[in-house]
Amino acid sequence: MVRIEGGTFRMGSAEFYPDETPVHERAVDAFEIDLHPVTNEQFAAFVAATGYVTVAERPLDPADFPGVDPRDLVPGGLVFTPTPGPVDLRDWRQWWRWGEGASWRHPLGPESSVDDKPTHPVVQVSLEDATAYAGWAGRRLPTEAEFEYAARGGLDGARFAWGDEERPDGRLMVNQWQGHFPYENTGAAGWVGTSPVMTFPANGYGLFDVTGNVWEWTTDFYTPRHEVPGVAPVDAAGRENLLAAASAEPGSRIPRRVLKGGSHLCSPEYCLRYRPAARSPQADDTATSHIGFRCVRDA
Repeated sequence: MVRIEGGTFRMGSAEFYPDETPVHERAVDAFEIDLHPVTNEQFAAFVAATGYVTVAERPLDPADFPGVDPRDLVPGGLVFTPTPGPVDLRDWRQWWRWGEGASWRHPLGPESSVDDKPTHPVVQVSLEDATAYAGWAGRRLPTEAEFEYAARGGLDGARFAWGDEERPDGRLMVNQWQGHFPYENTGAAGWVGTSPVMTFPANGYGLFDVTGNVWEWTTDFYTPRHEVPGVAPVDAAGRENLLAAASAEPGSRIPRRVLKGGSHLCSPEYCLRYRPAARSPQADDTATSHIGFRCVRDA
């Protein structure tokens, strides 16, 4: 792990997406953070030691899916599937499908495997799975502010984790989509999909993959704009309950958390989110082929 000294920084951005605003000052205490996302071999050690079964591997409860044929309620996760050609980028359902049998061991479905990818980030992990691993390791998941502060690497207000220029001297700095999304990907440094951790340059704090490769879980409930500290109208417990309820998608009871860092699927023509300020909502119970995590602990 890497120790990050506490401090104050400008969180958010006014350049790109509305949910990254407003830019505001945020203070964080000193903490330690994993050098890179949790890998397949690290998660395998946790499973071997505890017998843990991930959410994607468990049977689905029909009560949580009213109206759905019980025969369709099979364990799995969301899997990215390239389209045959150009499509309307407003409809994400064209490149995401339910992967029956997808799990951390088989991130793209039963035909896939991580046996030859021990140092790739583990994916197909829900918030519950990530939290369970963190507890086993004597750690916890980061807050959104902690993750962004660490991802910035000491460059307060910079667009990217390494500065304002996307490709300094023409160098590719992160694992991001190369080509035309979502049908043509020529690979980042030869990798289509996830890449081994530490393949791309570290940021100013020596941290790897804080942007690109995989989105990463945080503990913050998602809001369509940053909630500036000190303006909450209720006590801490009431605020937490309100945020949890408000974070869910319309018609759902499942809270959504903030993901940070972007992933190998981020493309400038669709998702320019391989930046420290970038954020995305994801339901707590969801596992996908491009979401992983890393842990922190109090210094």
